[in-house]
Amino acid sequence: MTITGEMLIGARSHRGSDGEFRAVDPATGAELEPAFGGGGVAEVERACALAWAAFDAFRETGLEARAAFLETIAANILDLGDALILRAMAESGLPRPRLEGERGRTVGQLRLFAQTVREGGWLEARIDPAQPERKPLPRPDVRQRHIPLGPVAVFGASNFPLAFSVAGGDTASALAAGCPVVVKGHSAHPGTSELVGRAIQAAVASCGLPEGVFSLLFGVGNPIGTALVTDPRIKAVGFTGSRGGGLALMAAAARRPEPIPVYAEMSSINPVFLMPAALAARAEALGKGFVASLTMGAGQFCTNPGILLGIDGPDLDRFVAVAVEALGGSAASTMLTPAIRAAYDSGVARLSGSAAVATLARGLACSGPNQAQAALFGTTADAFLADPALQDEVFGAASLLIRCPDAAAMRTVAERLEGQLTVTVQMEPADGDAVAALLPTLERKAGRILANGWPTGVEVCHAMVHGGPFPATSDSRTTSVGTLAIRRFLRPVCYQDIPAALLPEALRDGNPLDLWRRIDGVPGQE
Repeated sequence: MTITGEMLIGARSHRGSDGEFRAVDPATGAELEPAFGGGGVAEVERACALAWAAFDAFRETGLEARAAFLETIAANILDLGDALILRAMAESGLPRPRLEGERGRTVGQLRLFAQTVREGGWLEARIDPAQPERKPLPRPDVRQRHIPLGPVAVFGASNFPLAFSVAGGDTASALAAGCPVVVKGHSAHPGTSELVGRAIQAAVASCGLPEGVFSLLFGVGNPIGTALVTDPRIKAVGFTGSRGGGLALMAAAARRPEPIPVYAEMSSINPVFLMPAALAARAEALGKGFVASLTMGAGQFCTNPGILLGIDGPDLDRFVAVAVEALGGSAASTMLTPAIRAAYDSGVARLSGSAAVATLARGLACSGPNQAQAALFGTTADAFLADPALQDEVFGAASLLIRCPDAAAMRTVAERLEGQLTVTVQMEPADGDAVAALLPTLERKAGRILANGWPTGVEVCHAMVHGGPFPATSDSRTTSVGTLAIRRFLRPVCYQDIPAALLPEALRDGNPLDLWRRIDGVPGQE
């Protein structure tokens, strides 16, 4: 499939005329062909008009038809073959195995949402039959289901050109809910985005769906994103990126005459608590495991272990010695874009320039453009508590070790942490009481709590929560990974005394869709 540099607005390809840009190969610094034309207000208007026109028809597609649509997208992405992987490698600097795994995850989550759609539990059908003889007042017939919010704007992420981009989790969950999607593709990987966008566009056509179910826009700068979020036909936003970018979209959405939800994943430093018995038993193994997690993918994961907490003493010293040695031998890695590399260097310089922070180790020197050295820093609990800026995320392979004098200080630091995507506890059975005392705090701080693992890596499954209290996300009640993500794009509607012929199938007597429903308070499939 040829990459043209065009946007996809409904069934058509369109060359934007509002500025021009090219992707950059971060491994070489070379610009890639073709040039992409940026979109503006006119393109946003056309895409949103088509999405709105498609909404009522798409939201009432049958469960089987919608599930088949998601599976067709997955098959079309696989059919792109090596062309997709090669282009993604050129635009991201990521290695083939990583991108092949990410493609598998992208296809897998589309298929998982197809299963979820077929099962129908997300409709949460409830029926409270009429009780005309009830005293002192009769009860009406009351029924409830969930319906989609409306067209959704999705912003592709820089660090996952497939799994959090055009056909990523936000798009998959929104389409599964019955919401048309308008994607603003990330400028770091436009060719990859166009290829995947054409796979979705083809699935829309082959499944006989309205063309406005999907559009893909590109733009230079922030105006196109602001125009998309403030268009009155957009009813929700999915975003993965920086705290600054997420806050800007939230502010724009809040200023609308009709404010809309922005589901933004933004910032997390993913603390790791090194409990005393765990350090005593396996300090060396923990040091190696930490560095492997920290440096994976040049540290460009939203779940990267950005801070460590341990009680000062010989066992923590053993951990540090091994971590310093391992990190000192780690090769510099190519970052996704020049801008991300520059932001990483700035964050590392800020930490190394703090009088309260010691540089413990740096990785091997850079040997190519857009590469970054891993970094490990150290500070004390008192210094960390005194300087809120030490909580700022450094996106990349940099981490800060906090030496705590005792368990009480560790709990105090935990209480002062901002909201996180993950918190990890390295523990042994002897640490059980201390972890039990810490756990209520960790539950308030994070969306996912791990024991004896490392936070990098997010399983796509029904129970996964990839979210957390602000600033990890804009809404701690949601997740951007796993089937629960569909709830972000749904709302409940109640039908009172509606004639049977006008009821949606999910709420009709006889249960024609064979759903799991709650009837008069009792769950079942009656």
